[in-house]
Amino acid sequence: MAAHKKATRKTARKSPARSASTTRRRRGASKTTAKRWSQRVTKESNALDLEPGVFKQTSAKKIASSLKQSAEHSARRKGGAYRSALSMLTFYINRAGKTLPKTERSRLERAKVELKHQFGRD
Repeated sequence: MAAHKKATRKTARKSPARSASTTRRRRGASKTTAKRWSQRVTKESNALDLEPGVFKQTSAKKIASSLKQSAEHSARRKGGAYRSALSMLTFYINRAGKTLPKTERSRLERAKVELKHQFGRD
């Protein structure tokens, strides 16, 4: 009887072919696309036309002035210049998450304050 039960189990199994979505989930392909959505947002969204390396600059004042200039001259933004500049700065900070070193995070947080000052929003 035990042999009979094994035989029925083999026939009751699902076919070895899996759907494409199941295979992708197991391989981790969805993680790859999830990691890159922010890069796509930066390049394709109607946020700002940023100069390269703006967030890597050494001074909070330089970062803020670059963001202000980009926001005021960008044809890709939808809202006001201040709102767009601050939004892009916050987006960069959030995108980096826990991997952002404390010194760089503090510089970018100072850039937020400086941006507010440069736009006269004190």
